Amino acid sequence: MAENGARRIRLGMVGGGAGAFIGYVHRIAARLDGDYELVAGALSSDPDRAASSARDLGIAPERSYADWAAMARAEAARPDGIDAVSIVTPNHVHFGPAKAFLEAGIHVICDKPLTATLEEARALADVRPAKGARFLLTHNYTGYPLIRQARELVASGALGTLRVVQAEYAQDWLTEAAETTGSKQAEWRTDPARSGAGGAIGDIGTHAYNLLRFVSGLKTQAVAADLSSFVPGRRLDDNVNIMLRFEGGARGMLWASQVAVGNENGLKLRIYGDKAGLEWGQEDPNRMWFTEFGKPRQLLTRGGAIDGPAAGAMGVRVPAGHPEGYLEAFATLYSQFAKVIRGDGDEVAGLLPTLADGVEGVTFIAAAVKSSRDDSRWVRFSEV
Repeated sequence: MAENGARRIRLGMVGGGAGAFIGYVHRIAARLDGDYELVAGALSSDPDRAASSARDLGIAPERSYADWAAMARAEAARPDGIDAVSIVTPNHVHFGPAKAFLEAGIHVICDKPLTATLEEARALADVRPAKGARFLLTHNYTGYPLIRQARELVASGALGTLRVVQAEYAQDWLTEAAETTGSKQAEWRTDPARSGAGGAIGDIGTHAYNLLRFVSGLKTQAVAADLSSFVPGRRLDDNVNIMLRFEGGARGMLWASQVAVGNENGLKLRIYGDKAGLEWGQEDPNRMWFTEFGKPRQLLTRGGAIDGPAAGAMGVRVPAGHPEGYLEAFATLYSQFAKVIRGDGDEVAGLLPTLADGVEGVTFIAAAVKSSRDDSRWVRFSEV
C-alpha cells in the first residue's frame, strides 16, 4: 500500500533496461513517495537484455515482454494489469507505445520530447484514450518547488507586465565526438533517425522552453533560430541560439548548448516585468532571487516564508533548509500524477505537463529548425 493507504499503482516500463540513465531516474521517481509498484516491462529491444533487466528489477518472467505492442495487449487483458506505463525510450520510440497504451486504457508517463516528428505529435494528440486514460510528459524541472513559486509570483502580478524572458541550458558533455567512442547516450541523441530533427534543441532546449512557458504563461508567436553543429561530422545541432516573440509584446532569448566547456547542467531562468524580476538556476534550485524595482534583492528559499496557500501543491517534502533536488522534482510529477490517476488531483492537475505541452514542444523544435535553415528568419508556429 502507498503511504496514504491507497493501493499502489501498478506500473510498467517501456525501455529503461541495463545501462539506460533516464529509466533509472524514472524508477527512483516512481518509488520515492511509495505510490507505484513496477510489475511489468518491455525493457529493451534486445530480448536477452530485456529479460536480464527484468530479472534484476524483480519483474516476474511472464511479465517481461519482447516488445511494447505485446505488452500493451497482454497487460490490458489481465485483471491485475498495469494501471500506467512509463515510456523511457529514445525519441523515435515514443509515438507507437504511447498510442498503443492510451488506446488500451492505460495511463501514459512519457519522457520528453513527445515524439521525434511534428506529424507524430499531432497524430498522438488525435488519439482517443480508452477508459479515461491520462497522459503525463516528464518535464521534470517544473516539479521544483521554487519554479512553482515563480509561477505563482508571475500569475499574481508581482512582476507586473512581463517584458523580457531568458532561459539557458548549458552542458559540455558533447564537446568532443562522444558518439564515436561507444557512448550509448551520445549515439542516439546525435542520430536523426532516433532523435528527430533536433539535437541539443530536442534534448535540453525543449526543457528550457517548457520552463519559460510554464513560469511566464506567455504564448509564443514566432522564433528566429540559429542552430549549429560545431563538432565535425555531427549530424544534429549541438548549440542553439533562439530569439522569441510572445503575444502581448514580450520578448525572449533561449540558449542551449552541449559544447559549452565548463558547464555541467546549467539550466537557468530569468524573467523581468515592469515591476520586478526573478532569477533561478537549477544547480542551486532551493534559492531564487526576486527584486522589486528600486528595492534590494530578496533571496527566496524553498519552503521559506513566502510560501502561500499553494505550498501543498509545490512538492515540498522536508522542512526549510533541507535541500531537495533533481530526483525529488521528478518524483513530484510522479506523485501528483498518481493523485490524478486516483481522481483526487484537482489541486495539482494544472501544474503537470500534458500532451498539449508535448505538441507545443515539438512545434518549437520544428519552427526553430525551419528558421535556422531559412537563415534565421522569423517563423511563426502556425507555419510549421
